[in-house]
Amino acid sequence: MSRKLLSVCFLTLAATSALHAQTIYPLDRAEILAGSRFDLKVEFPGSPRQEDVTVTVNGAAPADVLGGPVAFVEKEDGSDRSALWIRGGSIPRPGTYKVEASAGGRSRTVSWEVFGTPERRAKNVILFIGDGLSVAHRTAARILSKGMKEGRYGGELAIDDMPAMALISTSGTDSIVTDSANAMSAYTTGHKTCVNALGVYCALNKNTLEHPKVETIGELAKRHPGGPMAVGVVTNTEIEDATPAGIVSHTRRRSDYNDIVEMFWAVKPDVIMGGGSVNFLPKSTLGSKRVDDQNFVAKFGEAGYRFAPTATAMKAAAADPSTTKLLGLFNTGNVDGALDLKFLKKGTVDKFPDQPDVAEETRAALDILSRSPTGFVLMVESGRIDKYSHSLDPERAIYDTIMLDNAVKAAKDFAGDRNDTLIMVVGDHAHPVSVVGTYDDDRPGDKLRDKLGVYAEAGFPNYEAPGPEGYPPSVDVSRRIAFVFGAYPDFCDSGKPYLAGENVPAVPVPGKRNVYAANERNCSGPMAVRREGNLGFDVSQGVHAADDVVLTATGPGSELFRGRMDNTRVFRIMATALGLAAAKKE
Repeated sequence: MSRKLLSVCFLTLAATSALHAQTIYPLDRAEILAGSRFDLKVEFPGSPRQEDVTVTVNGAAPADVLGGPVAFVEKEDGSDRSALWIRGGSIPRPGTYKVEASAGGRSRTVSWEVFGTPERRAKNVILFIGDGLSVAHRTAARILSKGMKEGRYGGELAIDDMPAMALISTSGTDSIVTDSANAMSAYTTGHKTCVNALGVYCALNKNTLEHPKVETIGELAKRHPGGPMAVGVVTNTEIEDATPAGIVSHTRRRSDYNDIVEMFWAVKPDVIMGGGSVNFLPKSTLGSKRVDDQNFVAKFGEAGYRFAPTATAMKAAAADPSTTKLLGLFNTGNVDGALDLKFLKKGTVDKFPDQPDVAEETRAALDILSRSPTGFVLMVESGRIDKYSHSLDPERAIYDTIMLDNAVKAAKDFAGDRNDTLIMVVGDHAHPVSVVGTYDDDRPGDKLRDKLGVYAEAGFPNYEAPGPEGYPPSVDVSRRIAFVFGAYPDFCDSGKPYLAGENVPAVPVPGKRNVYAANERNCSGPMAVRREGNLGFDVSQGVHAADDVVLTATGPGSELFRGRMDNTRVFRIMATALGLAAAKKE
């Protein structure tokens, strides 16, 4: 055998051995908060017996380092693998930890960094998530809400007027492009994971609730050494959706809505506000999506929570100084976005006429959470920026970015000069979106591309001056911002706002499974252009991008944000500001 062929064979065997070697969770290069709880799992292919495997942490038995009993499972889930577990372990001492696992002549080594924190600097932390918030969303919102004259904006967005800024990379363990679950999990746990996962590493378990867990900031805040902190979760999506669920959840499948409600119940954030009431109500209730008879609205009520089904009830509860816990569920699904809620009255506004916007939710949450003497952690999401970007609906996405800005202004007003509140604004991931010019109905020509002005021909849009909340009174003007999408299915584009309701770009093809075509309702206008998609035929809407997102921050600890950072560092900086490393044991 030639030396070259021998080398190829050796490399092939090495690659095969590595492919079938042990898998250790947490993964290599994990950053772990000292004292936080997490599951150690080692998966061994080939179902070896316990006496035939060796696992050490810095040369010692895992239980001696992490605490807790070791469990060993042969043929886990009936498969050809064994697993060693320590559930709910922790490492109190910062340092570098080397985990080695061997069986049957194969071995695997990973290294963890366990980090500590200094003394607490921030009493409160507020994390604003613009779901899908990309640079173009910020730019477009600034143009519409602040105006522009001779190339200068008429003012600054609250989300931009902050002293600290960083680029945040969002890729996960399985893909360069993340989803909201994976991305939010990085922010709330400091661990990267895979698409669809919340608060767990993606192992081989069949049960979505049995994957290796890592503690969330919501759970950590509840056992802060200075006393349990208040926790708030605010969104205009379903409260069980990926971003809000990330504060409390541990599941491999983000669509486990009924289980996620039970996880909210287990952690009991002091303020819970959003949509998604149908997963809180027993299956006997008309429209319920539960598969059991548990009534979580009633259970939270019995636990001392005020219940608010409307904006009016929310404001009344927040104004009552005795309110310290609030459950607000304002819609059976997602809460309507700003353009529909305030101007067009589309979506579900006729069915739910008294829904709050995100800024109103934020003010109510701050009123309640500020009654906690030990401080609070609050997550606020403007979630429909993402959903409207998926549906290729620029105006709705831009108006919900302005709504996010109003919510951030409320938080900055709350923080004032007190210097005890860390505020961060960031997207969980990006969309492939850009501002490329303007659509001008008065430009000559009878095709949409004739109406698109770029460079000097773009000029400036002619939206009317915005009202006190920063929204122009109408999006249906003659010269509009050209906000375009870079990844899309087959769809029809008119360059006009969707005044009749949220855009539906593509619909199922009759008789074909998972095949979509342009929505013909959008194809009949005089300027409509049929665009051939650049995504697969099984995709019905826009998708996320791997682009970095911009984070802006202010308050104690914000100076740690700089340059380019992985999304896990957002958790680390929050934990550092709150001094969470010494969280006491129960």
